[in-house]
Amino acid sequence: MPPRVKTSRFRRTRRKPCQFCIERTDHIDYKAHQRLRRFTSDRGKILPRKTSGNCAQHQRMLAHAIKRAREIALLPFVAE
Repeated sequence: MPPRVKTSRFRRTRRKPCQFCIERTDHIDYKAHQRLRRFTSDRGKILPRKTSGNCAQHQRMLAHAIKRAREIALLPFVAE
């Protein structure tokens, strides 16, 4: 009987780089609703960090900007 070789069950995948860090963005503008729409699902929900690839700092800024854009009706709260 051949010896068993241990294999890793979990595959490490490479994380997406944060787009805002690449562009060296200090502030995320809530008025740029086209850009913010990329970070919302088709149902209108804010995408999580793992999906969007943002770092923690920019994810918080992004969520705040999306919420502001929703308040002044640039983005929908829910899908139509």
